[in-house]
Amino acid sequence: MDVFDFGLIFGAALLAGALNAIAGGGSFFSFPALLVAGVPPIIANATNALALWPGTLASVGAYRQELHGQQRDIWLFSGLSLIGGLVGAVLLLYTDERRFTALIPYLLLFATLIFTFSPQITRLTRYVAGTHDGSQRLLVVIVYVAIAIYGGFFGAGLGILTLAALSLLGYDNIHRMNALKTLQAALVNGIAVVTFVATGLIAWMPALVMIGGAIVGGYGGAAIAQRIDAGRVRTAVVWLSIGLTIWFFVRG
Repeated sequence: MDVFDFGLIFGAALLAGALNAIAGGGSFFSFPALLVAGVPPIIANATNALALWPGTLASVGAYRQELHGQQRDIWLFSGLSLIGGLVGAVLLLYTDERRFTALIPYLLLFATLIFTFSPQITRLTRYVAGTHDGSQRLLVVIVYVAIAIYGGFFGAGLGILTLAALSLLGYDNIHRMNALKTLQAALVNGIAVVTFVATGLIAWMPALVMIGGAIVGGYGGAAIAQRIDAGRVRTAVVWLSIGLTIWFFVRG
């Protein structure tokens, strides 16, 4: 990697950290930047997970007050997150590089659709939750295990999918939902990162550059989040993610 490549991934991580603090969708920029810089796809995926994980972990502390009173679901979802995240990470380890490369456009398409239609997904799951009693808890558990496995394998859109699962359980307080979602994202990504580090799947120099960029971007994004229209930022991310997805389909 040359100076341009390091500048590219630092800038992408800076943008990713800021976007995650404002509207989400940071992985749409940080992951492709690693690929453009020449990092092999599976290693790029693992490195991206490590680079953005500290920001997620820091957010857990900001939500600690909202986590009070949720011990039952914290224990349930935390266990599922660790199991699913580990399974997803192991699946990535045993995925052939060529097969994973072929999957990238479809993974980005799935994440783009989830991100684009997240308001509709949220409304639908709240409607479904309102038309059933608590008997769907087992179904939610099964669905969330699949979500956690996806998170350990790739991860983009994990937060939105988690919010949808919580809506199915009848959650309607967005602050409590975000608190539990953030904790679970930290656990899913954390167990995946531990697995990637233990198996030597991290490109350390790019990872360190991106961690620095993500921290600076996250701090700056949090500082301006109250003064910027998050809806417009989100719209821009949607269109850019659509463009990136099309580009990966064309080049693949």
